[in-house]
Amino acid sequence: MFEKILFATTASASCDDAAHVAFDLAKKYNSKLFLFHVMGIPSRGYSPYVTDVRTGQEVQPDKDYGEWVRDEMKNTYAKQLAEAKDCVMESVVGVPHTEILRLARKEDIDLIVMGAHTRQDEVGATRFRSIVGSTMQQVAKSARCPVLIISRPCTTCFWYFSNIVVGVDFSKASYSAFLFAYKLAKEIGCKIHLFHALDLSSIYAGKTPEQSEIEEKIKAAKQKMKNVYGAKMQDFDNYDIEVCEGIPYVEILKFARQRNGDLIIMAHHTKEIDPEKALLGSTVEQVVLRSTCPVASVNRPDKVE
Repeated sequence: MFEKILFATTASASCDDAAHVAFDLAKKYNSKLFLFHVMGIPSRGYSPYVTDVRTGQEVQPDKDYGEWVRDEMKNTYAKQLAEAKDCVMESVVGVPHTEILRLARKEDIDLIVMGAHTRQDEVGATRFRSIVGSTMQQVAKSARCPVLIISRPCTTCFWYFSNIVVGVDFSKASYSAFLFAYKLAKEIGCKIHLFHALDLSSIYAGKTPEQSEIEEKIKAAKQKMKNVYGAKMQDFDNYDIEVCEGIPYVEILKFARQRNGDLIIMAHHTKEIDPEKALLGSTVEQVVLRSTCPVASVNRPDKVE
């Protein structure tokens, strides 16, 4: 399923949950795991100093500093590395998202695993940022493979999970997300819960629709899901289809809790535009920050068809 996995890490506590998933996935699928850390961003021009992505301090990335970073990575993940069969450790200087994407293209990575943030924040606190980390945004936008985002501890992950929730909206990007879920469900043997949130706020701006109108639109959406997605799964019957009316991210999270979702898969964005120019959709962003299970962002068909 995943021959090559790239785990982007700062080798700090903020990446511990993502590390757990990355090493587990590599173990389950006998994947080659790339443990990758971007040491820092050049402070200005061709300066010999870089700004450490964790501390924000200026350091000189000489040979000794590079060795210290790699030793720290080895110490941080010593237990997981002892059990890993095929793991490559790399660290470079540069802009984090640029270097992550460059390595992913160079090595033809099948899955990128990373945390939602590079700083350790108290999840759910009022000071928790309203948007996900900029590095994750840029990687999710431009990656040619699915990006698995871990924002909270994951206990079941890919070893034991049995329910995949797929948020769809009939866009091309959404179809790629569906294909990834379909391929993954067949590989693991778990159930797919196809879900569409019907947001009527843009249609009935300032008006309250009749209940009969809402029910008709829900019925039509369900039929469209059967035609678009159900028709693709003629050799797979372990799935169900659900449509609810409401705020998309609220309904997706609610549905995932009801179905005991172990993984949520969504398109990186919903509009029919070039993925390179698309911002991370607010729905995905809100789901990532609030979901109790991992969220996979997919925006291209390259690795899922």
